[in-house]
Amino acid sequence: MKKILFVSSEAVPYIKTGGLADVAGSLPKYFDKEKYDVRVMIPKYACMDAAFLPKLHFVCHFYVNLNWRKQYVGILEAEYKGIHYYFVDNEFYFAGSSPYNNIYEDVEKFAYFSKAALRSLPYIDFAPDIIHCHDWQTGLLPVFLRTSFGDDSFYAGIKTVYSIHNLQFQGRWKIREVMDITGLPEHIFNAGQLESYGEANYLKGGVVYSDFVTTVSPSYAGEIATVEGGEGLDGLMAAKRGSLYGILNGIDYEEYNPQTDPHIHANFTKKDALVGKKRNKAALQKKLGLPVNEDALMIGMVSRMTSQKGFDLVDYALDELLSSMEIQFVILGTGEERYENTLRNFQERYPDKLRALIGYSEGQAHQIYASCDAFLMPSLFEPCGLSQMISMRYGTLPVVRETGGLKDTVQPYNEYEHTGTGFSFCNYNAHEMMNIVRYAYSIFTDHKSEWYAMIERAMAQNFSWNTSARKYEELYDKMTEL
Repeated sequence: MKKILFVSSEAVPYIKTGGLADVAGSLPKYFDKEKYDVRVMIPKYACMDAAFLPKLHFVCHFYVNLNWRKQYVGILEAEYKGIHYYFVDNEFYFAGSSPYNNIYEDVEKFAYFSKAALRSLPYIDFAPDIIHCHDWQTGLLPVFLRTSFGDDSFYAGIKTVYSIHNLQFQGRWKIREVMDITGLPEHIFNAGQLESYGEANYLKGGVVYSDFVTTVSPSYAGEIATVEGGEGLDGLMAAKRGSLYGILNGIDYEEYNPQTDPHIHANFTKKDALVGKKRNKAALQKKLGLPVNEDALMIGMVSRMTSQKGFDLVDYALDELLSSMEIQFVILGTGEERYENTLRNFQERYPDKLRALIGYSEGQAHQIYASCDAFLMPSLFEPCGLSQMISMRYGTLPVVRETGGLKDTVQPYNEYEHTGTGFSFCNYNAHEMMNIVRYAYSIFTDHKSEWYAMIERAMAQNFSWNTSARKYEELYDKMTEL
């Protein structure tokens, strides 16, 4: 049996700020349990839901050297849906109301976490064949493994795979301060292995020192090796092409199931989706104080309100879209203040056509997925994206920009061949986005049978974690055979 340890800064159900948590917490459930023992290690944050604390059991404690610092490490464990979780406890590093703080605090916090995770392995009596690291917060783990732990026989033969969930976030900080934090030798930085544009770069370290690198969609794996998508590391990514894989994320089909979802007004299946969606749409319109209008194209968004997610385009286009069509927008999320304020302004100007739900509620998110007719994702870049998959699961047709995972998962509608599962546009341009929204509106309004057929095709798609897990199993098998 192959032993795999996921090391991540977050994982559902314990702590979540984004899609990383869904991957780290959901994917392990879908491996073949007769062939793979997959466990997960995350920090024990003070901001974790207190309801989980009674289920955490103390395992051991020890101390880890972080250069001249000697820091306490507590290890706790819990079982959740058949998966074994470990928690690294240190109140100094993991206190606070959020998992992430300022970058100068986080670079020390996650250097500590990476080293503590490695040092814990003999104490928890788990010698993994592969450590699967996620994003920049664990970028130093492969570096420590090959340097600080290189002479320890316990760690001999452990291989690492490093997953990039978003290349934009790299964990960059001053070289001298990172050297002081980590105690890593100077030549690692001078040789350019951890150095990037005059700074230490945790993500680069993870890429350089890992055996294999993955990203969360095939298209994104290609995009990060280009000047436009490489975030300054395109040369490194191009050099790693031989060991760089794009494996599409999945979604949890138990959590996102319109037939059993407790958050939505009326449950439905693919067979009665039209009736079910109409009931949910009317219920959400009523709940939000919008006119109950079956003929209005209701477009949803559940997103961080940032430029990466395309809110520059939304800001530019909303006035024209709302003033020219029988359309409603329901937008849920938080983000940059300028976008939040812009949406509040549009809500005041178009009280019968737009609701800006500033904040986040899992229940509201599910209701938007189930109730809306279309789901807008005009991202500047999107490593994978989960919302477009979730929306299709609920028969809500995605309108996306052709980038990263959006391009890999949404087949654009073809009116001549009667194919497609949504709508897409190519360039990051507000007019292109407006044109595709208008086109979707025309199909919704004037070609109902085509729209309904698209709903059936969208709901027939399979984006479960089973498919992703099989591809990771193939990669793990390849790594252990080398």
